[in-house]
Amino acid sequence: MTRQFAVVGNPIEHSRSPELHHAFAKATGIDLHYSKRLAPLDGFASNVQEFFSQGGIGLNVTVPFKEQAYQLCDVLTPRAQVARAVNTLWQQDGKLHGDNTDGQGLVDAINALGWPLQQAKILILGAGGATRGVILPLAQAGAGQIVIANRTLSRAQQLIADVQPFINTAHLSAIILDHLSGQFDLIINATSASLSGEALQLPPALQFQYAYEMAYGKPSSFLDQATERGVPTSDGFSMLVGQAIEAFAIWNGVKLALSDFLSLK
Repeated sequence: MTRQFAVVGNPIEHSRSPELHHAFAKATGIDLHYSKRLAPLDGFASNVQEFFSQGGIGLNVTVPFKEQAYQLCDVLTPRAQVARAVNTLWQQDGKLHGDNTDGQGLVDAINALGWPLQQAKILILGAGGATRGVILPLAQAGAGQIVIANRTLSRAQQLIADVQPFINTAHLSAIILDHLSGQFDLIINATSASLSGEALQLPPALQFQYAYEMAYGKPSSFLDQATERGVPTSDGFSMLVGQAIEAFAIWNGVKLALSDFLSLK
């Protein structure tokens, strides 16, 4: 019997999740169908309930419903607890389980690039949901220091206060985005600057070895500036593939190699 999966969001037409999961299914021989579900902005919970009542196995969640998915869950993984957002749902023993695979997707993407994470000094630009979703997996992957830069310092400080109880391996600190300086192994752009077309200026005093842009499919002044410096870069497509592979593993018990699917770009 074909196992049913889907991604729910609004808008949803742009989603590449069905393409990815069908590629994973072909590689593993698992019989599944993965569809897109457009939920009304005020109808997310009923859409989820309908999917599982009709025998659905696993559901991915994209904007703007990740926080609502978090609220719906009976059981949350530590990653989801830290992220306060859920992108992967499944039912087990009559309870709705939720996880956030974005951070592990980023870690797997960085590992696939061959960039070092062990004891790395990492700068993350932005203190929103995207940053909250990746801090714990980065720390678990061995990052030694994670610095969060945000226009409003208090927001970055609050984020650190929220996640600190879950993280005892990496040193966390906050700085103002306009005061960027220092040397870092890796800089990650988790702001919406690329999506909004806004220019993000990286001052000469800021030095870094690698640059990762979480967004993909859009021009990025962040990546352009890193490339001008001769720094190795990547956009967020590999993270998209990585988070999908992690969700596929949760649902189907098979963890695929991210590098095998980067050609889908």
